[in-house]
Amino acid sequence: MTAVLPERPSTLAARPEPLAAPDLLDLLDRLALVPAARTAVVAGDRALSFGTLRAQAMRVAGRLAERGIGPESVVALCLPRGTELVAALLGTLCAGAAYLPVDPRLPAERRRYLVEDAGADLVVTTSDLEPIVEGTPHLAVAALTAPGPRDRPFAPVAVSPETLAYVIYTSGSTGRPKGVEIVRGAASALLAELEDAGIAVTEGGRVGWNASPSFDASVQQWVRVCRGDTLVMIDEETRADPALLARLIDEQALTDLDITPSHADPLLDLLTADGGPRPLTLLVGGEAIGPALWRRLAERGAAGVLRTVNLYGPTECTVDSTAGWVDGADEPHIGTVLPGLRMRVLDGRLEPVAEGESGELYLAGPRVGRGYRRRPGLTAERFVADPGGSGERMYRTGDLVRLLPDGRLGYLGRADGQIKLRGHRIELREVEAALAALPGIAEAVVLLREEVHGAPGLVAYHRGVEPVAEAALRSALAAALPAYMVPSAFVPVDRFPTTPNGKIDRAALPAPAVSASPQSPPATGGLTPSQELIAGVWAAVLGASRIGPDDNFFKLGGHSLLAIKLVSRVRAELGVSLPVKAVYANPRLRDLASHIDTLVAAAAGPAPSGQDG
Repeated sequence: MTAVLPERPSTLAARPEPLAAPDLLDLLDRLALVPAARTAVVAGDRALSFGTLRAQAMRVAGRLAERGIGPESVVALCLPRGTELVAALLGTLCAGAAYLPVDPRLPAERRRYLVEDAGADLVVTTSDLEPIVEGTPHLAVAALTAPGPRDRPFAPVAVSPETLAYVIYTSGSTGRPKGVEIVRGAASALLAELEDAGIAVTEGGRVGWNASPSFDASVQQWVRVCRGDTLVMIDEETRADPALLARLIDEQALTDLDITPSHADPLLDLLTADGGPRPLTLLVGGEAIGPALWRRLAERGAAGVLRTVNLYGPTECTVDSTAGWVDGADEPHIGTVLPGLRMRVLDGRLEPVAEGESGELYLAGPRVGRGYRRRPGLTAERFVADPGGSGERMYRTGDLVRLLPDGRLGYLGRADGQIKLRGHRIELREVEAALAALPGIAEAVVLLREEVHGAPGLVAYHRGVEPVAEAALRSALAAALPAYMVPSAFVPVDRFPTTPNGKIDRAALPAPAVSASPQSPPATGGLTPSQELIAGVWAAVLGASRIGPDDNFFKLGGHSLLAIKLVSRVRAELGVSLPVKAVYANPRLRDLASHIDTLVAAAAGPAPSGQDG
């Protein structure tokens, strides 16, 4: 098989089992079959046809090859979602190499760690970014994609299903993120199985790319372009604002959207039956769906607005491992294993469980990854031989499930310290390690609590050798960790409660007490009328009892999901259409209230002429 993008199918070499079925086309072979005039990518007011996208990818591949990039090379793509990212990604694969997604919004230290730990051979950035790692070659994406006088046809590169396709980093239980290696055959099998399961079924559909490139759900989204679907890139402002997202879904005629339950919830009431096209396929994943949201999704399905599939899968098994359709007859479940994977549910003695019983989920098949990059010990711990004795290689997920009738699975949670928050996989020990490494901190424990400022969030408990201000801790962690890993609340303790055997008693740690700045007046006094109205909404969203005009929404523990809730409450209670970006631009109460006053005045229009004020 060759990693090229001709206008015709390429000849396939024999592929050994079980990594890929003999008739499974590589993603690039499928991409070569799509009509050139069809629209491939839409990003804002820019669109690329499949012919143009293929030409750009071939230029990228040729220029990478000139720099010695080929099979088993790793190219770090530090690019925002856009047409250039798609061309660079496909061009990297066309060169036979693997890509490493590095979200430009990550803290600089995090970006540096990913590039260094993966041993990337080259970093591709936008032209306005500083070098991420000294000594590693950097190249502006424009130098890869723009036409040049020396362009010549790119020579085919031999690859196999076992050739590395991408490395994606996940939170690490050792305190360091770990890179998951996935091969080309696994990525190709993912797309084929989404089709076999009736999930990816549109002919020339329009698929929203909603996830961060550093999040493995993005793979499920970009592979759709290889079957001829159009990728519609969703910018950060639209992703964060349910009203803008609902408008984009209709204006761009999306047929498919991948989304987490946290972000699906405020979107549902904004999707109407007369939008188009309907039903919209929602691919929900990243965290568990609660019973209330499950029922709402089922109701929207019965009304013909949605067809919703609940997807579960660890990064180590190429994004999606099980799929369950949401309907009104069932409690939440994660469905059955997808066609190309096999599962075992085992108890603590590594014996298969009976129907109705619970155990840990093990997965095997062609989509199980190679392992963790440069971590042979950790790979051996998680990628194990079948405990049943067949010797087949299986991934031990660490997820507890209940075996339901018809092979369906109910998700019960984790068997270790890993959690899912707003769609992101987080090892609590990684956050604890980052906090404990800060000056003045002697010991740290981080928990996920279901109610922190009105939503699930991380709470950091810390014992210090000296007093450390919460603002300093939050700022230091924000410089080292992705935003979703920074705790929503910090609780200093003199000592940690312990169990009879001397271990920290996490269940005995107190819930965080939310308060505003010590000098803040009550929300019912010392405020202008508009400030008082907004303070009431803040209090409901954040759970704070004292809010003053100079208080900052995010310093009180606000985050992206709470900002969405805030905007929804403002719309409902004040009748003002407030974009989410306005909360980020005006985090102080007095500034946000002033901005809302301006919106109200603009909506009211000029006073009628001929009347006295």
